Amino acid sequence: MMKLILNLICVYLGTIGFGIIVNVPKRSLNASGIVGSLAWLVYYLYFISFGGYVGGSLLGTFTIGVLGMVAAHREKMPVIIFNTPALVPLVPGGQAYQVMRNLAQGNNEMAKFYLLQVVFIAGAIAAGFLIAELFNQLLYKFIKRMGKIKSN
Repeated sequence: MMKLILNLICVYLGTIGFGIIVNVPKRSLNASGIVGSLAWLVYYLYFISFGGYVGGSLLGTFTIGVLGMVAAHREKMPVIIFNTPALVPLVPGGQAYQVMRNLAQGNNEMAKFYLLQVVFIAGAIAAGFLIAELFNQLLYKFIKRMGKIKSN
């Protein structure tokens, strides 16, 4: 349990650190860190429960998409300000490193293995944002429709 809390703190700080590097507004840093931490927690819980980087990346990115939109509405800022730093903990940097390392060592089979992981994780990240956007639009239409029904 202590390891999980330490990892969450490191993810929060890493997300905020990347937000500072890419120059997001200071008032959005805390929300970005929270979105990134919660997304990483979803990713981690999926990974330890079911295994697999792809499913965890999909659900983690979906979490970023939904919570990023909530934070954007709350802070009255563009959603990309929250999504970009929050995505950093889910980027498959370790696998990309292994691709290059194995290519340099001439181990082409392992390089292909890690390259496939990178491609599938990147696809899951893109799909997670797509599904989150669809969910957000459906939720917005539902809320708008419920407001019209209540007023009549």
